[in-house]
Amino acid sequence: MGDLVDTNDGNEEITKTGEESLYDEIIKALREVYDPELPVNLYDLGLIYEVNILEGNTVEIVMTLTTPSCPVAEMIPGQVENRVRFVEGVTDVLVKLVWDPPWNQDMMSEEAKLELGFF
Repeated sequence: MGDLVDTNDGNEEITKTGEESLYDEIIKALREVYDPELPVNLYDLGLIYEVNILEGNTVEIVMTLTTPSCPVAEMIPGQVENRVRFVEGVTDVLVKLVWDPPWNQDMMSEEAKLELGFF
């Protein structure tokens, strides 16, 4: 995760707990965004490479898509941004779409592989 400014006068315990809670809420939100062609959310598909909480609770999400020619390539990053923006405590969202490393099925969670019948 990204660096946070310690606003709790050196009390790392409070900062870390707050950071983990916000991180967990962001992951929950990401699990509500689904690939329109598959019955699996983007997080479990392995399309979310990084979730960084930056200074001021700006959230940076580094993600990819299953293929650069994805027919909904313009829509999905916007859905991710909009969903995370509504997480309490998030002040801004930056979504970075990357193609390296390229996505592959090994990046999926066990749950996603089960859902798609890959076992």
